[in-house]
Amino acid sequence: MGYSLPILVAILIREMRIAKGFFRIVYFLPTVVPISIAVIVWRFIYDPDSGFLNQLLQVFGIEAQRWLRDPNLVKPSIVLVMTWGAFGATTLIYLSSLHEIRVELYEAAELDGASPLQRIRYITLPHLAPVMSLLFVLQVLAVVQVFTEPFLLTRGGPGRETLTPVLHIYNRAFLRMDMGYASAWSVVLVIFLMLFSGVYQMINRRFNTGE
Repeated sequence: MGYSLPILVAILIREMRIAKGFFRIVYFLPTVVPISIAVIVWRFIYDPDSGFLNQLLQVFGIEAQRWLRDPNLVKPSIVLVMTWGAFGATTLIYLSSLHEIRVELYEAAELDGASPLQRIRYITLPHLAPVMSLLFVLQVLAVVQVFTEPFLLTRGGPGRETLTPVLHIYNRAFLRMDMGYASAWSVVLVIFLMLFSGVYQMINRRFNTGE
């Protein structure tokens, strides 16, 4: 969801004929909200007793959920928070890339009778492919280093369901004072990220050169 949503939003805004300016402002608003404030708001939303989500579910006759305490719901709940907070900046990058597409291509496609879905498939997505590839790698690197949301919302719980590598390093370093273990984990994490980035660059270079 976190990867595909910015693409979808950018394409929808690009295809809009009215109210483009309004939606360009709305989608970017979550990005300017400080993460600490956003987490406080989401805590109220996820509150099992009086949270907005549970009140909404009760309107439809669905029982209240323990969003941040249920092992089956806690990961999707945190992913939603992260997506809400970060998709605005990514959408802006996609929109900037879409502006580079010549308008004549869309006009010619419309004259040929292409539907909006066909224009997206044969014009928009091929143009976005290099940016999508790069942002996919950046998102993988960011997800591996996630810390703030699980730290502030769940502290890695329930159990170890949301214990990310960086949060695990933090716990071992500053709660258990095991600096040696935390340092070793940090080095392994850095090496993994470097290898992942190197492999991506090698594959991407061969794909672009056709070797």
